[in-house]
Amino acid sequence: MSSDGPNPFLRFRDRLDSYQPVRSGRMSDDEFVGIVSDLDAAVASVEGSGFTETPVTMAPELAAAIGLTAELIIKDETLNVSGSHKARHLMGVAIDMLVSEALGAPESGQLAIASCGNAALAAGVVAAAMARPLEVFVPVWADQIIVDRLIELGANITSCERRPNEVGDPAYLRFREAVAGGSVPFSVQGTDTPTTFDGGRTLSWELAEQASGIGSIYIQVGGGALATAVSMALPSAALYPVQSSGCAPLRRAWDLLAPGFDLVEAGANPGKYMRAWDEPTSTATGILDDITYDWLPLLERTLETGGRPVVALEPSIDQAYDLANKHTEIKVSPTGSAGLAGLMADLPVGVKKVAVLFTGIDR
Repeated sequence: MSSDGPNPFLRFRDRLDSYQPVRSGRMSDDEFVGIVSDLDAAVASVEGSGFTETPVTMAPELAAAIGLTAELIIKDETLNVSGSHKARHLMGVAIDMLVSEALGAPESGQLAIASCGNAALAAGVVAAAMARPLEVFVPVWADQIIVDRLIELGANITSCERRPNEVGDPAYLRFREAVAGGSVPFSVQGTDTPTTFDGGRTLSWELAEQASGIGSIYIQVGGGALATAVSMALPSAALYPVQSSGCAPLRRAWDLLAPGFDLVEAGANPGKYMRAWDEPTSTATGILDDITYDWLPLLERTLETGGRPVVALEPSIDQAYDLANKHTEIKVSPTGSAGLAGLMADLPVGVKKVAVLFTGIDR
C-alpha cells in the first residue's frame, strides 16, 4: 500500500506487524488510522513536527571523493523526529502498544530504556507524546545536552557507574534490572523490545520506492536492530553491517563462526561467540554497544544477502565524517556517517547502486 500521504506509519500500515488486528478483523482500518494519527499529532506537539518521509540524496561528489564508481545513495534521517532514525523504532513500538491496549491489554506503566544519545531522545519524545513515565539509564559520560533535553521531556535520568568486577554496559545492566522489577522495555534492541523492528522497516520501504535497484547497503551497527530491520524490508541488497575497530563484537562473532556459520549452535551457546567488548571506544559514540544485541538475526540477514560485517578503522570514522560534511549538505554526526566509513574500507565490485544511511544529526 502507498497511500495516506507522507506519514510512513500510515503509508505502509498494511505491512506493519501492528496492523495484524485489522487483517484479522479485530480492529477496523479507521480505528488503526485514528490511533496512529492521534499519536503522531501528539509527537508533533512535543517535538514540533510529526513523522514524514525522509529524503534520499544522490551524492556523486562524495562517491568520487572515496573512489566509488557506483552510484551512491544516501538515506537522510537527520531531519527525522528527534534528529535520528531511532524515533521510527520507538514509534513502531508505541503503535503496537496502543493497538494492544485498545484491544483490552492493560495500559503500560513505567517505561525504560538504556541509551547514551539518540535512542534516549527518541524514547523521551514518544513517551512524552503518550504521556507515559520514562526512566532513562545513561552512562556517566552521557552528553549533558542530551540529558538536559530528556529532563525537559519529563524523563527520569539514572546515571550508571560500573560496579566492581562488572562485565558489560552498566546502563544496560541497570535497565535489565528495572525490567525485571516491572518496568516495560521501551528500547531499540529487538532482544528486549521485538516490536522495534516494525518501525525500523518503514525506513527501507521508503528507500526502496525512492531508489530502486540498490545492490549493496552499508549500515552502522550498535545493537543491530536498524540493520536487521532495513535488511528485512530490502532483501535484495547485500548487507554490510559496519562497526568501528574500537568496538567490533559482531565481526568477532562472525570470525568465530566462520566458515560453517552454524547459527543454531550459536543460538544455543551465545556466550561462546557474542561477548562484551572490553573498553569500547570510538568517535562514533552511538555505536559503542559492547554487545551486538540483535546479532543472530543480523548475521542471518547478512549471510542470506551475501554481505559480510565490515570493521572501519577509527581514522576512517573521522575521515568519513569530514567527507560527508564537505561533500553533502547533510549535517550528519560521526555516528550517523559511520556506515560511509565501512563503505570506504570495503568498496564493492560489480554493483551499480550502493546505499548508506546518514542516521543522526550533528548536535
